Amino acid sequence: MAKQSNCSYELPLVSIVIPAFNAADYLREAIDSVLNQSYPNIELIVLDDGSTDETSEILNRYPEGDFYRESHPNMGQAATLNKGWAMAKGKLLGYLSADDALFPCAVEDLVGSLEANPGAVMAYGDYECMDEHSRTIKAIRLPDFDYMAMIRDIECLPGPGVLWRRDAFQKSGGWDQGLHQIPDYDFWLRLGLHGGFCHVDEVLARFRVHDASQTCGVADVAKSAEVVAVIEHFFEREDLPCSIRSLYGQALANAYLFSAAQHLKAGRYALAWQYLMVGLKIYPAVVFLPLNLRRLAGAAWFRLRRG
Repeated sequence: MAKQSNCSYELPLVSIVIPAFNAADYLREAIDSVLNQSYPNIELIVLDDGSTDETSEILNRYPEGDFYRESHPNMGQAATLNKGWAMAKGKLLGYLSADDALFPCAVEDLVGSLEANPGAVMAYGDYECMDEHSRTIKAIRLPDFDYMAMIRDIECLPGPGVLWRRDAFQKSGGWDQGLHQIPDYDFWLRLGLHGGFCHVDEVLARFRVHDASQTCGVADVAKSAEVVAVIEHFFEREDLPCSIRSLYGQALANAYLFSAAQHLKAGRYALAWQYLMVGLKIYPAVVFLPLNLRRLAGAAWFRLRRG
């Protein structure tokens, strides 16, 4: 439910969707972080994606008027988010993972950034990592947005706590429901074709690091290869300007290195080597890029710690 504003002018309605699958351990913190925002005009939609834990019981503990909630059979994160955004009434849209949280000023700061930059289609802030007990690990300070670098380097800069304009969303389309590892990166690639992203230089959200997280866990073979398919599909577009099209070789090579690191992290050494060799063949200097060296080193260290 949207909160009432005491302002003399109308604030844009912000719709935030929380997809929840077996999220009982952290869901209350995510919901409360939205309900306690300083920004007064928010529509919160929480969709229980076929959970088998106490997620629905947690939702039912909130008064009916606090936000909209609904349960449906499991359909996956992307499909659940698309359903929520189709229901949303806001001029600005966003989402929050059920294990993450927003700081109280997050929506207010993001809306202010978009209002001050009418040519931008999305706003994002910095964030901090927290553990499974909500203890802060470290703050992540992000650089200002560089669309070309995001494409070339396979950099998914926006983290938790982002807002974008409905009209740009309608032009770019929702999340690809066939993707299960990087649907957000695929969406940012398409959204970036319609305008810039604003970086709010403030810590606005909290990202939870835990073994059950899709981002932090080990990806299977299909998920590890997703990024290659995303890049190939993106460069098949006929509306790409020459400046972007010229990045194809580097982007594809980096995608193979990204996948190699995912296979290495999972202990699939033969596949990691195979993807590494393909990337080197496409763009030989790719393995020496600092970003890829960090990715490979991080994957190796993860594998070493897991044994």
